[in-house]
Amino acid sequence: MRDILSLIIVLLIIGWLVGYFGFGDAVGSLIHILLVIAVIVIIFRLISGRKL
Repeated sequence: MRDILSLIIVLLIIGWLVGYFGFGDAVGSLIHILLVIAVIVIIFRLISGRKL
């Protein structure tokens, strides 16, 4: 489960960066949703006592 969450975090952050720098304002809301999901997953991992 730990590896899956790490993979999800990395994919969401990469997707956010590609969308932000590649598409600009065209998909602005989607980019921010991806960022929020990545932050929520990181916070969940910290609260559950797992390492990043």
